Amino acid sequence: MEKVKLGKNGPLVSRMGLGCMGMSDFYSGRDDAESLATLEKALDLGIDFLDTADMYGPFTNEELLGGFLKGKRDKVFLATKFGNQRSPDGKFLGVNGKPEYVKSACEASLMRLKVDHIDLYYQHRVDANTPIEETVGAMAKLVKDGKVRYLGLSEAAPATIRRAHQVHAVSALQTEYSLWSRDPEQEILKTTRELGIAFVAYSPLGRGFLTGAFLKPEDLPQDDWRLKHPRFQPENFAKNLELVKNVEEMAVEKNCTPAQLVLAWVMVQGEDVIPIPGTKKRKRLEENAGALKVVLTKEDLNLLDEAFPLGVTAGARYADMSAVNR
Repeated sequence: MEKVKLGKNGPLVSRMGLGCMGMSDFYSGRDDAESLATLEKALDLGIDFLDTADMYGPFTNEELLGGFLKGKRDKVFLATKFGNQRSPDGKFLGVNGKPEYVKSACEASLMRLKVDHIDLYYQHRVDANTPIEETVGAMAKLVKDGKVRYLGLSEAAPATIRRAHQVHAVSALQTEYSLWSRDPEQEILKTTRELGIAFVAYSPLGRGFLTGAFLKPEDLPQDDWRLKHPRFQPENFAKNLELVKNVEEMAVEKNCTPAQLVLAWVMVQGEDVIPIPGTKKRKRLEENAGALKVVLTKEDLNLLDEAFPLGVTAGARYADMSAVNR
């Protein structure tokens, strides 16, 4: 597994990470035994960059990783997040970036993860009611206290990233990025590159849509969170399915799967762009890792650019976009 630097002054991490959210929440079905086996397989494949958050479950995803990490802590670069506040019954309570909450959220995550430090600690969403300087100031205190090694932001706007970076070095920005979500190319990637910040791409497979696994909304279980997303609504689903045909055709020519093709596209955008595709199955993890062997030519990239211009996807990324890119 190739290693890349997490930002200008960060550590080396695996070229591809593993998003752990779906193991515990949002996507239908839960199998802790298979999830743990998938985490083990990730280490076998050299994927050491594991991504979770306190809101996943809520709380249960961190607990799952806490059990897995016993005896393996030195083999993992562990990232978690705070800010999207949820009650134990799963109710969303809003975004919280208040300094006192930053400290308490970190302490709670450390307990669930059963570790003495977090490698990369993200603010999951920017709190519009708390100046970013105050939030990052509290996060910087965690670094000083040895509880956190590096700081990150998620779904932050360029101006917010700059203000945060002045308080304490931001090592990574995590934002959705894929062939059907190319908004970061407008300003965000320019900002992170100017400041020497790594770009961590979540949902690089378009929440699974770009893999060709779904032919109609009914292919998703009724309790799957994706059915609430605009892009998975019937009126948008068919339009977006036409986009996937371009991926499938090229994947056949490249002798790879659609998932491998779209992940290869994300990685070819630059060594500073690190995808963290999520899966809870060993088979899918191995497939995703195979993307590292896919070589895309200039002609391939031009064809994908033509098929997936900015804004071509039908439907917004979220039903409510108010909490992203601010």
